[in-house]
Amino acid sequence: MSVTSLTGAVALGDNEFAALMAPLGPFESNPHVAAGVSGGSDSMALAVLLHRWARTRDGQFTALIVDHGLRPESAAEARRAGRRLRALGIAHRLLRWSDPVLGANLLARARQARHDLLAGWCARHGVLHLALAHHLEDQAETFLLRLGRGSGLDGLAAMATVGARDQVRLLRPMLSVPRARLTAGLKAAGIEWIEDPTNRDPHYARVRLRGLAPDLAAEGLGAARLAATAAHLGRAREALNESLADLLVRAVRLHPAGYARLDAASMAAAPDELALRALARLLTCLGGLSYAPRLDRLERLLARLRAGLTGGATLGGCRILPTASQTNELLVVRELRATPVTVLRAGPSLLWDNRFEIAVRGSGRFNSGRSLSVAALGRAGWAALRPQLPDPESLSIPGPVRPSLPAISDRSGLLAVPHLGYRRLAKRSKEQALFVSKCRFAPKNGLTAGSFTVA
Repeated sequence: MSVTSLTGAVALGDNEFAALMAPLGPFESNPHVAAGVSGGSDSMALAVLLHRWARTRDGQFTALIVDHGLRPESAAEARRAGRRLRALGIAHRLLRWSDPVLGANLLARARQARHDLLAGWCARHGVLHLALAHHLEDQAETFLLRLGRGSGLDGLAAMATVGARDQVRLLRPMLSVPRARLTAGLKAAGIEWIEDPTNRDPHYARVRLRGLAPDLAAEGLGAARLAATAAHLGRAREALNESLADLLVRAVRLHPAGYARLDAASMAAAPDELALRALARLLTCLGGLSYAPRLDRLERLLARLRAGLTGGATLGGCRILPTASQTNELLVVRELRATPVTVLRAGPSLLWDNRFEIAVRGSGRFNSGRSLSVAALGRAGWAALRPQLPDPESLSIPGPVRPSLPAISDRSGLLAVPHLGYRRLAKRSKEQALFVSKCRFAPKNGLTAGSFTVA
């Protein structure tokens, strides 16, 4: 049954919400879904709806509250949101941003930290689905903000209903739902929410756009029209991504050692837009990047590929090299100077260089505080290691790739290079052996969109 508020807005009912969730699946049996809940009206409405949705499917819902620490009252607001959720019988967890350093781009960093906390909790607890409370007006504002920045298709398509982040599915089931319908449901149920004062602060572009909403609507640019435009562009983006995936399958062969063989002829023959997107995806993946290289640099690289690349090129933390074996084949490998040195401890895995997931364990009384590090093997490291390998000439990994491979060391020197099958033997009977329990290529940004298996 629908409930109409005093303002005339009809509350979003359970059946309608279930219809919005259905195309975001498939969902596993007894699904566990989490959602970021600030305590505001949007996220509180999402929490209530998801709690009921999960319960009817014998599943589980967990609300995740982030205390960002940016305002003195944020901790109290987080606790208040937790109490309200508890009163509704909704399980919740409180997450804290431990280092909210003031300075430039504070809001962007806070948003990134919030997403990291939410996705990190889901990954640690095996929760595949993370829902976010973005609604119709949020989508319209995002479209306008990106239009003002001169964004292309990807930006103007705004937020997708389904995305991926760090092996977690991001769900936005309410992008077509006006804010008024969410508050109508809370009012009808007598559920209170927290008003964030930043939502009224004109220093923020979103707040200023919100103030212009009536005038924009009078000119035919209401939230529903803008969100619909973003949805149309989203469909175009999806179609383009399908063609992009086809090109990547034809042109790129990824190797578990973190490099790729690129068919330059297929890339050169592709339309500009597809070729540039493919190069951006490839370099972002192999370079461990958070963002693709600048468009003008990608255009120069594509021009060189089409002219017949000689002598190699570097871009996005990668080297692009001709191979002697095939005329049209290029080797794309990680650039050494950009790789980090990272402390490594026995126990949970870490993501080294945004590319390799690595975990180690030790035998006997292995000391978890042992001084271990992971870094690129390097050219000197490869030169020193080569005489110790039984048959280095038989290695299938090309020579230019070997110095970029992850190598684990301690104070005594090189311990292991998993991709080359090397592990240092104990020199003394008391020396405790190291075992690499995991070393797999798992780039932060994959070559194609993330895929998930549910059961």
